[in-house]
Amino acid sequence: MDEVTFTSTAGDLDFGQEVTLSDKLKVFKSSDFDPENYVSTKCRTTSEKVHPFKSPTFPFPCKTEKCPTRDKELGELSPRFKEGFCRRNEEKHIFCTNACSTSREISDLEGQLVSLRNLLSNRASIVHTLAEGVGMESMSSGPGSRKKTSFDFEDKEPSEMEVWLTQYMDNLNILLAERRVDEALAALDEGERVAKDKDSMTPSMLSSLQAAIIAQRQKLADQIAESACQPSSSGVELRSSVEIIKRLGDGPRAHTLLLNSHHQKLQSKVQGIQTSGSTYGVSYTAALSQLVFSIIAQASIDSLAIFGDQPLYTSELVTWAVKQTNTCAHLMKRHVIASPSASGGLRTVAECVQISMGHCYLLESRGLALGPVLLRHFRPCVEQALNANLKRIDQSTAALAAADDWSLNYPPVGSRSLASTIVSRPKLSSSAHRFNVMVQEMCEDIGLLRSLQFSKQAMDGLVQVFNSYVHMLINALPGSSETENLEGRIVRMAKDDNQQIALLANALLLSDELLPRAAIKLLPLQQCLPSETPRKASDRQMRTPEQRELKKQLQRFVDQLRDSFCRKHALDLIYTEDGTACLNANMYLTKEESSEWLPSPVFQDLFVKLRTMGSLASDMFVGRERFTTLLLIRLTETVILWLSDEKSFWEEIEHGSKPLGEFGLRQFYLDMQFVIMFASQGRYLSRTLHQVIKNIITRVMESVAAATNADPYSMVPEDEWFTDIGQTAIKMLTGEATVEPVEATSPTASASVESPESN
Repeated sequence: MDEVTFTSTAGDLDFGQEVTLSDKLKVFKSSDFDPENYVSTKCRTTSEKVHPFKSPTFPFPCKTEKCPTRDKELGELSPRFKEGFCRRNEEKHIFCTNACSTSREISDLEGQLVSLRNLLSNRASIVHTLAEGVGMESMSSGPGSRKKTSFDFEDKEPSEMEVWLTQYMDNLNILLAERRVDEALAALDEGERVAKDKDSMTPSMLSSLQAAIIAQRQKLADQIAESACQPSSSGVELRSSVEIIKRLGDGPRAHTLLLNSHHQKLQSKVQGIQTSGSTYGVSYTAALSQLVFSIIAQASIDSLAIFGDQPLYTSELVTWAVKQTNTCAHLMKRHVIASPSASGGLRTVAECVQISMGHCYLLESRGLALGPVLLRHFRPCVEQALNANLKRIDQSTAALAAADDWSLNYPPVGSRSLASTIVSRPKLSSSAHRFNVMVQEMCEDIGLLRSLQFSKQAMDGLVQVFNSYVHMLINALPGSSETENLEGRIVRMAKDDNQQIALLANALLLSDELLPRAAIKLLPLQQCLPSETPRKASDRQMRTPEQRELKKQLQRFVDQLRDSFCRKHALDLIYTEDGTACLNANMYLTKEESSEWLPSPVFQDLFVKLRTMGSLASDMFVGRERFTTLLLIRLTETVILWLSDEKSFWEEIEHGSKPLGEFGLRQFYLDMQFVIMFASQGRYLSRTLHQVIKNIITRVMESVAAATNADPYSMVPEDEWFTDIGQTAIKMLTGEATVEPVEATSPTASASVESPESN
């Protein structure tokens, strides 16, 4: 303790003499120190210096004893002076008494402080000595050694390193208590530097220092982590806290703290979106996905900036990002996607998926490919919405088909299908228009996800609903094998030829033009060449392998409708309303000689039917003349193939009781030649039809030859005769001429029938 000087005014010390505090305190340390005597002495000395009446026994007038001198002196003074004098003496007495008491208390306190300091130093020395095992060594050093106890260390002075360690611990505790982070970090670094110099301290001191550093590091890390987790912490404060914790040597905890802080921020903001009152839908999806993936991106940036690309932290970041993505997908499914996907709201589902996937793809540049995670959740929803949408198309089209009058009209003004197709205003019936619009919308909606590999499923669904619609058209044909589909829905009948051909027009235009162009939206995007117009680019896309395969599948369903159409009209020609066959063997077996030769009525009706169908189809299939030709070919083939395969007809011709005679053979030959003639002129004589007719003629000739043992070709006239009759019949049926009898002039005819072939 520093020495101080003062001027003594009491006792044995001279006035003005400079003494130290230790000298002053010697009086109090004496074993024979009497406080009362000391105070009396000090007070007497003071009264002698200031009191005008010096008394050898007491410093101021006594109030209890009778003193003649005092009474005499007081009597000479005035009462006022006497009263003031007494009051002054009393005040001085009280002041001196208090001053002595205070001085004694201060002296006692200083002594106690000195004793306490010595005690603490001794206790610290004892603790360090015990930790080193000095006591145990001294006790076991030998029989002549003196056993030391704790009292032997009371007077031992602490070493310089022990003093430093004690001050270091106290200072570090203070820094942590006051949350002075930078200074605490510097102190910890200093402690580590000192700990590295192991020669400067004992093992116990080194162990104590290292344990203290570890404990204080943990305490400081806990403080920083607690403050960093507060909602009010900014991004800069968070990164600074994470860097400090990493600097303290707890990198895994720092990285986890970073991710947890971003997670808490995400949760609070997501709750803000949910409670903001915004309508769930595309806007909610956009806000949610932008929030989630922006926070994931920020977490990725912070992690890379602080921890680098170490596998441990990168793996934890990816796991955390996947977890947040799963949470985002669950929220979207619950609030946005679930209801539309169940009801067929494909547009809403597709837009939400597209928005979220778009935000997700932005993270791929940072090495986070989270698209498959989202797609795993969204794929079942998209498939459910697609299937529900396909079912809705089927049901809506069937409802219109039940009331469709099968008249072809242009689409309604402002129809969405007009904006999405290049063809100019297709003429379709009401159910076909509705089918086209809904399919166009479906392809446009699912086309938003063409990069997510939903094109194949959408293509299959398109083929499926078209197949269902074609079956409705087949059921609309009179005499169809089934008038109701599997769900019991009734379709309105197409009564006349015009309505029935309209059925073909619906199917043809949809399969050949509208649906393939709608399917372009499902295929991967292709860039237009600089020299191409949009129409040329669209035509080029129509020639892709996917488009060709789609058109083949759709064409098969159209062929089914066309075959049903031809079969229905062929049966109408062959059978009467009561089920009697107009084309039978008896009409040739009973044929007699006649002065007028014409083709059989059934083949005349076939010619008229083909002309009527050709005229109607030409008006409806403008620009698709080939389909008209194929329709007429198929109708003619249906009739001739029926004749070729009719067992009862050939049973009568080949094995009947009455063989085919000359006139019956001539009539049969005329009918076949007539078919070849008008089919050739109409350019719908196919190779198949021509070959079937040749096979039929050969079979009839062989049966006649077997029955009569004669040359059947000698029984028929020359080819010119059949040609003349055929031309006459055509003119008559077309109204260009009247019937003129034609007689056979030659008994011979060519053995073979040749006719030009058409495509």
